[in-house]
Amino acid sequence: MKSIALRLVSAALSTALLVGCATTAGPYGHPGDPLERLGDEIVACGQLYHTGAPVVLWTDPGGYDAYRAECRFTPDQLAPKNPVSDSPVRYSTYRRHLPEDVADRVRTQGWSLPLLQEWVDLFVLHYDVCGTSRRCFRVLQDMRGLSVHFMLDVDGTIYQTLDLKERAWHAGSGNDRSVGIEIANIGAYPDMDTLERWYAQDEHGRTFLTLPERMGDGGVRTPDFTARPARNDPVSGSVQDQDLLQYDLTEEQYDSLIKLTATLCTVLPGIALDYPRDKDGRLRTTKLTDEELNDFSGIIGHYHLTTRKIDPGPALDWDRLIDDARMEMD
Repeated sequence: MKSIALRLVSAALSTALLVGCATTAGPYGHPGDPLERLGDEIVACGQLYHTGAPVVLWTDPGGYDAYRAECRFTPDQLAPKNPVSDSPVRYSTYRRHLPEDVADRVRTQGWSLPLLQEWVDLFVLHYDVCGTSRRCFRVLQDMRGLSVHFMLDVDGTIYQTLDLKERAWHAGSGNDRSVGIEIANIGAYPDMDTLERWYAQDEHGRTFLTLPERMGDGGVRTPDFTARPARNDPVSGSVQDQDLLQYDLTEEQYDSLIKLTATLCTVLPGIALDYPRDKDGRLRTTKLTDEELNDFSGIIGHYHLTTRKIDPGPALDWDRLIDDARMEMD
């Protein structure tokens, strides 16, 4: 009787173990389980972070991959070689001018998020002078051999092309410290000639972006999207002491840029949520001196880094960007 009882207990335990193995997942789920991505995440040091805005990663279908050595639109060709490295690679795997012990750690172990937070403290805003992000990537990647972490299309779609840990080539002396974004916008000019070729008014007098026929739909992700500047009339202003005209970003671009800015300032808290100001506390629209740049952390335009640039132009509503990003972070 004792032997039968032991066999029954043993059989029951075996059955329980088999059932448990078949039905109980580990702390990370079953091997091969797909992990859902919501579609609003950006990547920093391999980790996903939510933004609340539409994001297409370089790993997604339809994404733009700045890691690739071949051209995106002519994939049988390599990208233009960098004259310094003699390589078609358009980014750097670690940021320069680091203390030797930090540089050695990055070279041997890669970037951790806490380490990246110590060394990245600028978010650089550009306009792309291309009209849409697809054309922007073609110019940067296939033609100029450059890169940028983000592109912001006219419909508010954010394209991330590189992990934030990479040193993208977008801002010259600011590359070591920064994350960059190219905002789809045809740019700022001293007169209306170029703007009148890219913008028109409908029967109600509302301004909208017109793309050249050769661009088709421009690669804009939202079907049949009409891009309208947030302010109907061109905005005038001075950048680098030049009087310029520019049409504003779209409302969709503002919404996504605000959410992305709030996310970056949270994930990389060295990026202060503010812009360079003059002695009266107003937006500075000229290049910062080397000393001023060294002392500044936060959101800057390309024109704050070099006198050769005027982007993101006079139309960007910096106060709206900063104030609304602060509300997102509260």
